[in-house]
Amino acid sequence: MAEFTCYLKKYRQRMGLTQEQLAERVGVRRETIMRLEKAQYNPSLKLAVDISRVLGVSIEEIFVFE
Repeated sequence: MAEFTCYLKKYRQRMGLTQEQLAERVGVRRETIMRLEKAQYNPSLKLAVDISRVLGVSIEEIFVFE
């Protein structure tokens, strides 16, 4: 099984967004953002794209599968 690393928190904080604010912008609950940041949840492609667009960085910079 692939190792999953999530750098979402780093990029979210760099943009000055709370988990709640990011969740609102991408149309999910804050709990989803929290689980992503803890690498407890693999995002759908659509969610990954939406998050990368809001944060202005590539999907590969935020979500790393090794």
